[in-house]
Amino acid sequence: MTTASTTRFAADWQEWHDTRERDLAAPLGWLSITRLEWLGPEPERFEGFAGTWRHDGEAAYVAAEPGEQIDLGGAPERRFVLHPTGPGELVAAGDRRIEVAHRGDGYIIRVHDPAGPVVRTFRGVPAYQPDEAWVVPARFEPYDALRPVTVGAVAEGLAHVYTSPGELVLDLDGVQHRLIAFNGKGSGLSVLFTDETSGVTTYAANRSLAVAATDDVIAHGGPVELDFNRAVNLPCAFIDFATCPLPPAGNHLPFEVAAGERIPLERR
Repeated sequence: MTTASTTRFAADWQEWHDTRERDLAAPLGWLSITRLEWLGPEPERFEGFAGTWRHDGEAAYVAAEPGEQIDLGGAPERRFVLHPTGPGELVAAGDRRIEVAHRGDGYIIRVHDPAGPVVRTFRGVPAYQPDEAWVVPARFEPYDALRPVTVGAVAEGLAHVYTSPGELVLDLDGVQHRLIAFNGKGSGLSVLFTDETSGVTTYAANRSLAVAATDDVIAHGGPVELDFNRAVNLPCAFIDFATCPLPPAGNHLPFEVAAGERIPLERR
């Protein structure tokens, strides 16, 4: 039975989903990445784009030959000091952008090309139809102190270290489930998870869910909601040039979460 509430819920989800697809389709967004290279300690040039690249463990560096199309800010060499799990920094190189990022013990560069094949042929993200039953009440239980959590990555041999403030606790059908949470982007919490749909109808390696939570709840604990309708794929679900983290050990839900984004068309 359709009610005004369910209609509003579906409309809100559709607006969110449309925005999500527009962001993914941005000319220089995640889907535009066409190449990944690991930097070494010796200066190196890579065929097909400008710059001489290296890293020394503390920072990455790029220098350019006269006339090369790459933005070094007017200096002969540009230096990048970045956090191992943080966002990269984009360098203009003609119509493309070269992303410099710190991953593990090293640095990578990735090429963002607005004419890349995945962004050019993007047809949207398949998803389950929104269902209010998948807005699940939970509670956040903070740790006594922040805990470092090491997780694997889709890139072989790479690990990520994140800081966790606590765990999300779900009580479903008399069974308690715990998920290690991380801080969200800007505010709230985020959680990486898999479930019994992973590798069947949803991407096998991971999905991510943002969880609204006030600073007081994060500090002292309290009720939250997990809207699995907004569980999203990470970039690795779409492209082969990602270093996405895997969920922490134990962040698997032993039932089907038939909500949120499904396996991308690019992976079928």
